[in-house]
Amino acid sequence: MTFPSDIKGCMRDCILPVIWKKDDIYSFFKDHCTQSDLKALDNYKEELNRALMVDRIFTRLSNRDDGGLGAFRAMLKSLIEWSHFDPYYFDKLKKLNREEAKRNLDHLRQLQEIRDAKFRVEREKQEELKCSQQEPKHTIEELKKNFLDLHNGKTSTQQRGYELERILLELGRLSQLEVTEPFRIVGEQIDGAVKYDGEHYLIEAKWQDKSSSNEPVYQFVGKVEGKMYGRGIFVSVHGFSDNVVKTIVQGKALKTVFIDGEDLIHVLEERLSFRQLIDAKVKAAQTRGEIYIHPLSEKSKVP
Repeated sequence: MTFPSDIKGCMRDCILPVIWKKDDIYSFFKDHCTQSDLKALDNYKEELNRALMVDRIFTRLSNRDDGGLGAFRAMLKSLIEWSHFDPYYFDKLKKLNREEAKRNLDHLRQLQEIRDAKFRVEREKQEELKCSQQEPKHTIEELKKNFLDLHNGKTSTQQRGYELERILLELGRLSQLEVTEPFRIVGEQIDGAVKYDGEHYLIEAKWQDKSSSNEPVYQFVGKVEGKMYGRGIFVSVHGFSDNVVKTIVQGKALKTVFIDGEDLIHVLEERLSFRQLIDAKVKAAQTRGEIYIHPLSEKSKVP
């Protein structure tokens, strides 16, 4: 995010009309900038006029990696709240014009008010969009029918995977969990995520034979490990091999839980909610070190 150029230009027009002495201009910048920034004003008393001092600092800040955002915002706040008009320079020496100074400051305040209003409107639109994205679009009955229809063999494996992603995220919405749609980052495709108990759980959805699920599971565990406080939910409709479960559990920090088609049937037939399913899985992982359990009995699915 860059500091708006129109506000920046108006700030330039405000500093010189309210501050006369070069020492006072330097002090103003000293209150809002770093020592490194102030190096742009070295020998300002002998070599720089008032306008060049402002230009030097503004250029220095604009060229910073962060665009000087913090410093510009701090200066903006000070100028918007400005109320001191030194009578010595405004009234006695007539070096500064009070009406010009007030006019420029008022213009700066108006620009900021307009920008703040635009941000509020945009933020409200984003919130409305976010809320609409979290609203379920299908009933549990519709999701159950769709899930069972996918078993008829008429849909490609890839398409079944996409439909499974959609069903899982809809189940999350129905359980009033915050849902993140599928997204791609460098080198990785994420099938979506749900926020449970304050933590975001990445989702991997696979519709494949359990014997072939080992390599995708290992890859997904790597994705989860690469995220801050990463946690994951791996969904394989046809279950998991004994080997992959034992390998994930042994000697590793448990950050991924397993869900299969049987678990989803329990949810789709409303024996428990998707939230309750995740809760049972996470509880077993955190209390007993088990990542693959029957959600209704909490017994391990793999000996």
